[in-house]
Amino acid sequence: MDRNQRIVRTSVVGIAGNLVLVAFKAAVGLATNSIAVILDAVNNLSDALSSIITIIGTKLSGKRPDKKHPYGHGRIEYLTSVVIAVIVLLAGLTSLRESVEKTIRPEETSYTAVSLLIIAAAVVVKLLMGRYVKKVGEEINSGSLIASGSDATFDAVLSFTTLVAAGARLLWNWRIEGVLGVVISGFIIKAGVEMLLDPINSIIGLRADSELAVPLKEMICSFPDVRGAYDLTLHNYGPSQTIGSVHVEVRDDMTARELHYLTRGIAARAYSDFGVILTVGVYAANDSSAELTAIRETAEKLAAEKPEVLQMHGFYGDEEQAFVMFDLIVDFAADAAAVRDEICAELKERYPKYRFDVVLDSDYSD
Repeated sequence: MDRNQRIVRTSVVGIAGNLVLVAFKAAVGLATNSIAVILDAVNNLSDALSSIITIIGTKLSGKRPDKKHPYGHGRIEYLTSVVIAVIVLLAGLTSLRESVEKTIRPEETSYTAVSLLIIAAAVVVKLLMGRYVKKVGEEINSGSLIASGSDATFDAVLSFTTLVAAGARLLWNWRIEGVLGVVISGFIIKAGVEMLLDPINSIIGLRADSELAVPLKEMICSFPDVRGAYDLTLHNYGPSQTIGSVHVEVRDDMTARELHYLTRGIAARAYSDFGVILTVGVYAANDSSAELTAIRETAEKLAAEKPEVLQMHGFYGDEEQAFVMFDLIVDFAADAAAVRDEICAELKERYPKYRFDVVLDSDYSD
């Protein structure tokens, strides 16, 4: 069973479980005139709707790449998450309004042993559902399932507050259903905002995950001819497809044949070991000249003296052309162009016959 099939199957289980809980909780809420229980039933209904949307999004995101969308349709999963988050937010805002009204004008509620038993059973069911859905989501790297599982676990805690309200009503005749409804609404709204931020950040573009970037670079540097791996960028086109690029530093006397086998080997390992479609570029390193070595060491020293400079790499010089180039990674908070100009000015002052070309790279990954 592939990833999409598991998402659909797990979502179907979630739909069935939530619909059963909706029926029981709605019946209990209407019978006891408890706004907290009714709102909890509405929340379960929104969970079932979210699972339906997850299935639709999974089907659409699984479509094959085409001429218009050569990277596939995987990012539809992020759009699906946005829709789900909006539904949760609307449910939270609606329940907040009704809860406030219930707090201002409380109504009589009545709880029976049967109704409380049903609510307690619902708590257990949601805990089991949450654990199951979240576990599957973690196994197949599905953000929507992980969120649904966490939300189900959270719902179980919220349902437990209904039992607290019932206990307060039966033991001390406190009418706190409306207050608890406000609390439940607040948690729903908070969860909706968090659910909305995650896919939006993914659509905007996040920094490469260090848990992937670091071992990927270590694998690249394990090739004997690679002196360093730089400029790693990773672009996510859905949870199951990552495309990226990297530069490797190699000696400048390698043949095209040697570079061909090296770059192809790195790309093959990146895909087989990490599932990353990687394009490999090359930085040539020349160490034969004492003068160029001195310039390189000076440039490295100047870069190290500036705390805003995170890394220097890609150094290459040509004595005949009196030309030196290298890359700098400068912290996002700093004025990168000003830092570059200062380093270039100092190098030019020490080595006036040379022309310096410094490229500013971004801090895309660790």
